[in-house]
Amino acid sequence: MSEPTEKPFLYVVVCAAGVAEDIDTLITAAQRRNWEVGVIATPQCLGFFDAAAVEARTGRPLRSAWRTPGEPRPFPAPDAVAVAPATFNTVNKWAAGISDTLALGTLNEAYGLGVPIAVLPCVNEALAVHPAYRASVERLTGMGVRFGDPYAGEDQQGGGRGDFRWERVLDLLGGPEGEGGRA
Repeated sequence: MSEPTEKPFLYVVVCAAGVAEDIDTLITAAQRRNWEVGVIATPQCLGFFDAAAVEARTGRPLRSAWRTPGEPRPFPAPDAVAVAPATFNTVNKWAAGISDTLALGTLNEAYGLGVPIAVLPCVNEALAVHPAYRASVERLTGMGVRFGDPYAGEDQQGGGRGDFRWERVLDLLGGPEGEGGRA
C-alpha cells in the first residue's frame, strides 16, 4: 500500500515528445500549487528526460510498466490527471479505449472513476488535421476531458520549446482545494 498523503494527488502522464525533456517544469509548478505528484511515462518516453531527477523531485518512483501481482501501489488514487505532452498516438489510442500501456490504462480508468483530466497536446500541424485525431479530441472532449491549445513542437522564433505552456494543464484542472478536485 502506498502511504497516505495530506495533499491532493496529481498523476502526470508524460508522452514521447521533445518537450518532455522539461517535465520538471510541470512537476515544480504542480508542487507550488499544493499538489503531490506521481509521474507515469509511456514506454517510448523513458529516454526523453532524467528519470532519477523526476524521482528525486517527486519522492516517488517513476511508473511506466504495470505492477506485478501482489506488488504494492506506489501512488495513492489520483485526485486529478494531467497529460502533458500528449502525443497523436496516445490521444488516438485513448479515445479508442486501448489500454496497452500503463499510461493508457491509467487514463481509461481515471475517466471511469470520474477523475478530472486535462491535456496539453503536442501534435504537429500535419497530424492535428488528420480526421482520426480530430475525432479523438472530439470524443475525449465529449467525455469531459479538458484540452489546452495544441502545441506543434516549435516556437515562433524557430526551434525552441519555450512556448509549451506547462502550467496551462494545471489551469485547466483548477486548484486542488476544490476547483479541480475529484468529480
